[in-house]
Amino acid sequence: MFLKKYILLFTILLLSVAAKASSILIYMDEGQKNHLKAYGIAYWSIKQQADVDWLLNYRGGSFLVKYTKIVEDECKVRGVSYEILADGKVNAILNEINNPDVNMEMVKLEKTPKIAVYSPKSKLPWDDAVTLVLTYAEIPYEIIYDDEILKDKLTSYDWLHLHHEDFTGQYGRFWSSFRNATWYKDDVKYQEAAAKRNGFKKVSEMKLAVAKHIKEFCAGGGFLFAMCSGTDSFDIALAAEGIDIAESMFDGDGTDVNAQQKLDYNKSVAFKDFKLDMNPERYEFSDIDATQTRNFNESNDYFTLFDFSAKWDLVPTMLTQDHDKVIKGFMGQTTAFKKNLVKPNVTVLGENKGGNEVRYLHGEIGKGQFTFYGGHDPEDYQHQVNDPPTDLSLHPNSAGYRLILNNVLFPAAKKKPQKT
Repeated sequence: MFLKKYILLFTILLLSVAAKASSILIYMDEGQKNHLKAYGIAYWSIKQQADVDWLLNYRGGSFLVKYTKIVEDECKVRGVSYEILADGKVNAILNEINNPDVNMEMVKLEKTPKIAVYSPKSKLPWDDAVTLVLTYAEIPYEIIYDDEILKDKLTSYDWLHLHHEDFTGQYGRFWSSFRNATWYKDDVKYQEAAAKRNGFKKVSEMKLAVAKHIKEFCAGGGFLFAMCSGTDSFDIALAAEGIDIAESMFDGDGTDVNAQQKLDYNKSVAFKDFKLDMNPERYEFSDIDATQTRNFNESNDYFTLFDFSAKWDLVPTMLTQDHDKVIKGFMGQTTAFKKNLVKPNVTVLGENKGGNEVRYLHGEIGKGQFTFYGGHDPEDYQHQVNDPPTDLSLHPNSAGYRLILNNVLFPAAKKKPQKT
């Protein structure tokens, strides 16, 4: 009898606590068990039309979600740490954030962006950090490629990621090392067939058209994110419009001997004054990338995120939310961007000061925005062709991968009026 009364009393107490519960705080500091899946919870909650706020610079960029048992259960299922807060505690946090002397801000997340990943349908011997982390965080996405973009399918999406890609039509400059590999030959056939199917004589012409469509998508209000060679090859292709920069093994004829002098940097979005690497046997497109000249190894390769004013510089603050401001470096075909070649209107989000190199940057194109992130995989220092994909269950608190997911969520933020 006593036991039954005790159970009844305990049940009433639990129901009382739940009734008074105002919000669920998904904290994002060092105490969080799974930072990456926490973003998935935030995305899922927005999709369920729950009230979700991003608390910038509060405990590592925490999420505040209106309490429901469904959200709480989802946190438990996905292994995400959280706290249940009553109204009084929530009000105290919001008062702290609203203090003009504190570098914090609250942003309401309103609508889940529809996500597309630009990636080939054929199987290539490398993976992609963005698709890995979207899958791990349980954030839905769709794969599109040249055919869909050339048919103006981009208008169906809000956010686009550029998979490891070569927009110059030189097949990633893999010719020297892998021209006899089956995967390389198959990719060349696939790309050439796609170009012919879409009415282009050369793959380089098709890739340029795709790059221009992507730029137009961004200028019209889209969000663009790129990593590794998807960054510099995109800008090079745009600047080299109408100029042959691909040698005969790539497109059947030689290059324009005056290609360098003809580049139009006004057409590129992030980089200026770069010099093309015209040697087809080199695994490099231009001097934008610092891979060949940097003096770092895994033990001393780090970059630092900048601190921005949360109340004034909202976008860069969202993009740099992390529980660690010093991020482990990692390499790629394009590892880092030489700082002197970054356009002055582009915001540097993270840099290696010792190497005078930019690792993470953000800019605007018309009504849209883009982010470039150097390197291939934040948890695999020197990812090689044919290496297995990273198991993110071993890296649930990856500070480097968090930067990718910041970009996925920030298009969901309610736009605030500009401060004057």
